[in-house]
Amino acid sequence: MNWDQIEGQWKQFKGNARMQWGKLTDDDMDRIQGNREILAGRIQEEYGVTKEEAHRQIEEWAKGQQSM
Repeated sequence: MNWDQIEGQWKQFKGNARMQWGKLTDDDMDRIQGNREILAGRIQEEYGVTKEEAHRQIEEWAKGQQSM
């Protein structure tokens, strides 16, 4: 699924994102509002990973959303 679709339907996807990245709070998800860069930044901060790793995780997660 492309990110524009996820961003446009963030309310439907944020629960799945919260399950994927459990350290992120509901408030984080509300602030992210489907913005990929903000999501990557929060993943970096909470999980101590590089920007590249955060984007890789997001890409893998987004691919998995196609089957939903």
